[in-house]
Amino acid sequence: MKIIEPSHEILYMPPGEEMLKLIELAGRTCYKSEDKITLDSASGFVNRIMKSGHHSVIEHMNITVRFICDRGVTHELVRHRLAAYSQESTRYANYSKDKFGNEITVIKPLFFEEGTQVYETWKTAMETTEKHYLALLEAGAKAEEARSVLPNSLKTEIVMTCNVREWRHVIALRSARAAHPQIRQIMRPLLKEFKETIPTLFDDLYDRFPG
Repeated sequence: MKIIEPSHEILYMPPGEEMLKLIELAGRTCYKSEDKITLDSASGFVNRIMKSGHHSVIEHMNITVRFICDRGVTHELVRHRLAAYSQESTRYANYSKDKFGNEITVIKPLFFEEGTQVYETWKTAMETTEKHYLALLEAGAKAEEARSVLPNSLKTEIVMTCNVREWRHVIALRSARAAHPQIRQIMRPLLKEFKETIPTLFDDLYDRFPG
């Protein structure tokens, strides 16, 4: 059994300046002020758009992110609408095969400190689950049948695409103190990267959820 940390990777995001310029063009269409577009007008215009609450304009830009996390997290993530998802399937992924190292991979829970009794209890439960999963496959069960014993901690990969407005909604909900600790664990680093890449669109959220 392998234990890993969760992570994210931005698979597709247009360059920041390109995003702002397209948003400016779309936004100025509303006011028929395209004649005011200059080489450096995009950032200021989008900043005003954000402050005014005219956020429908930022729906013109999509971003695609791959998350590596546990399945419990993805059960929450896929509840968000206005997004496209493609997720690793436990029906077709047979973890007893060489391509998976003949083992399951699980996500380390950040709330169980390694070496403590609760961590060891969790780890034993995962090892027991792996044993029974592999035994079912050995006995002739299909992967889609043996998966019935797999835990929420099972590592999964999910690719999520949505527009910038929806990303802001997702991050705002899932970075809040009331959110589950493990979904905050993947959202806060993503917010930091968004803020560093396109600050005009994410500065305010970063200030609200600094860590």
